[in-house]
Amino acid sequence: MRAVGECRTGEFAHHYDYIIVGAGAAGCVLANRLSECGRFHVALIEAGGSDRHPLIHIPAGVAGLIGHRQLDWRYATVPQVGAANRRISLPRGRVLGGCTSTNGMVYFRGHPQDYDEWAAMGCTGWSYAEVLPYFIRSEDNIVFDGPSHGSGGPMRVSSYHRANELAQRFVDAGAAMGHAVIDDFNSSDPAGFGLRQATIRDGMRESAATAFLRPARGKPNLSIITGALVDRIILKDRKAIGARILRKGNAEHLAANREVIVSAGSYGSPAILQRSGIGDGGRLQALGVSVSHNLPAVGRNLQDHLVAPVQVTTRSSLPYVVDWGALPRLVKNAAEYALFRRGPLASNIFEATGFINTSETGQRPDVQLIFMPTHRGPSPLPRQRGYGIMVALLRPRSNGEVHIASADPEDPPLIDPAFLSDPGDFEPLLKGVEFARNLLGAPSFQALDSTELLPGSNVRDRAALEDFVREHCVTVHHPVGTCRMGPDSASVTDPSLQVRAVEGLRVVDASVMPSIIGGNTAAPVIMIAEKASDLILKKSPLPAAHLSSAPIQGE
Repeated sequence: MRAVGECRTGEFAHHYDYIIVGAGAAGCVLANRLSECGRFHVALIEAGGSDRHPLIHIPAGVAGLIGHRQLDWRYATVPQVGAANRRISLPRGRVLGGCTSTNGMVYFRGHPQDYDEWAAMGCTGWSYAEVLPYFIRSEDNIVFDGPSHGSGGPMRVSSYHRANELAQRFVDAGAAMGHAVIDDFNSSDPAGFGLRQATIRDGMRESAATAFLRPARGKPNLSIITGALVDRIILKDRKAIGARILRKGNAEHLAANREVIVSAGSYGSPAILQRSGIGDGGRLQALGVSVSHNLPAVGRNLQDHLVAPVQVTTRSSLPYVVDWGALPRLVKNAAEYALFRRGPLASNIFEATGFINTSETGQRPDVQLIFMPTHRGPSPLPRQRGYGIMVALLRPRSNGEVHIASADPEDPPLIDPAFLSDPGDFEPLLKGVEFARNLLGAPSFQALDSTELLPGSNVRDRAALEDFVREHCVTVHHPVGTCRMGPDSASVTDPSLQVRAVEGLRVVDASVMPSIIGGNTAAPVIMIAEKASDLILKKSPLPAAHLSSAPIQGE
């Protein structure tokens, strides 16, 4: 049986105060905040490399980053019984900045009640009023101000200089169907339709690496270690004292005098804990890993946003497309971007969205409509003229798990989101698909000579729609929950994000979310890391925000 956590003090190659495992959104924030006082030596460990690839920094290059051989972990699910036994791709950034260097750059916090729900579950200190100041601290919003937004923070948040005309038609269609037009999705209730904000600075991607890590580079007390795969956390008497990394074919032991902070994401963080002997004892022993702490919840409670596509083809010249007919426009767009950092290349493409409630219970939106002013197909480049909507299930009932396949850190974990395992997930998805079909038939789209491609005119009854969803659903890459925080002994971390019954070990990333938020996860993860930095440094929390007593729309 493989022993874990054994290392004599004299074997440590380097000593640090804090070791941060993973240079994604959370890791970059923590590296900045923990090193800024200059008193502590911080090591930031990243399995990937630098973020210099040009596709990272050109916002429209996002399509070429999914599945990239050097920049993506290229994970996939185990066969999904509820999704026609398919293995579904699960992109994750393997580069400085993590997924913020490869994602869609959308800046959205979720519904305020998402965080109040965390507090109601016993996560003290995580209500919306208490986390809003940490969203504000990180933000440099150049469009919106007021009590909901920040100015001068590290992370630039901006609006599109010139959105595609189809995006406005989408918003107009939503308004014609009786839904609110939302100017600022992050000010209160996001129910409605509108253009989104993005983490784009002067026409270039603003990632956690550019916003938080770049300003901290060069500090003598911050060591950034790339190309290093973390094998496990080194434990002594249930205390984290360091990390074992694999770099250039060699193993190194790094000491942490204060804490080890695992920020490797909802797939990586539970896998590292499990290789360290923290997890389901029986399953770990079966893999030859000796158990340091039997904590079965590690890797469980995996939640993600599933989406189903509605797409049309068109003869219109409005969609983004790469073909010979569009060549003059493409040349003009390239010149505009090169000279002014403007135009379609300065956009993340997904410029408009809508949040709707498909139920009659009057609760938060349960479906998001992600508008695409382009055809989404197997190629990174849109070769066909079209546009469509990705219908996202915001509050899935299904949840799964992540578990290591072996003790070898080179082996990817077994990831089973158990998509559509709960039959209750079908109702909002199917209603969302029907809504999207009707929306694309609204007057603002009728002049575009369009034909439905997916689901297709032959897919009408419920059974056919269910089969379509099973065969075409994918994820929009928002995995959370596998190291959930909570007040109970069954949770992996407590509300201060410390791993239960293990001293000097925290998890800080999306995996600590006890329930999935109703939207994109990048901004919330940055908020979690901002708050965690104060917890780690034992600073007083930022004062809670004074929120309006007016009822939130839809409740």
